[in-house]
Amino acid sequence: MPLKLVLRPGEKLIVNGAVLGVGDHPVSLFFYNKVNFLRGREILKEENCDTIEKKLYFIIQLIYIFPEDAELNLIKFGIILEEARLSQPAENATFDDIQALVKSGNYYRALKNCRKLFPAESPQSAGERPEKTPVVVTKVRRRPVLNQPE
Repeated sequence: MPLKLVLRPGEKLIVNGAVLGVGDHPVSLFFYNKVNFLRGREILKEENCDTIEKKLYFIIQLIYIFPEDAELNLIKFGIILEEARLSQPAENATFDDIQALVKSGNYYRALKNCRKLFPAESPQSAGERPEKTPVVVTKVRRRPVLNQPE
C-alpha cells in the first residue's frame, strides 16, 4: 500500500534530499517505495537550533535526509547526545529510545521522539501572530460634493 501525503498550497517537502514546493492548489503525493521525506513543518533550520534538543533533532535530520554524509553525522550525533544527557539527566530514558532508533535506522521516529523534548514555546516564538487590540470602526458620513470647479 503506498504512502499518501496531502500537502497544502505553498507547503514545502524534502524527498531524498531534494526540496519540492507546492503551487497554488493542494496536492496529493503517493510514494510506492521507500523514501526519506520531511514536510516543511518538520524541517528545522540550523539557525533555529538554540537548544541542545534542537541540535540533536537537526543532526538526526541531516542523517535522515543526507545518508551519504551519515558516517560523519553519526559521530556528531554521539557527541550531541552526550551533551543532551548531561544537560537533562531526567530524560535519559527518552535519549536511550532516540539512540536505539537512530542505531536501527528508524530516523523519522527518532525525530518525532526528539521533538517531544523541545521546550514549550510561547505563541509569538511558535510563529503565531500576537494578539492585536481590537479596531474600533466608526461610520463617517461624507457630504456630497456639488458642482466642483475643475
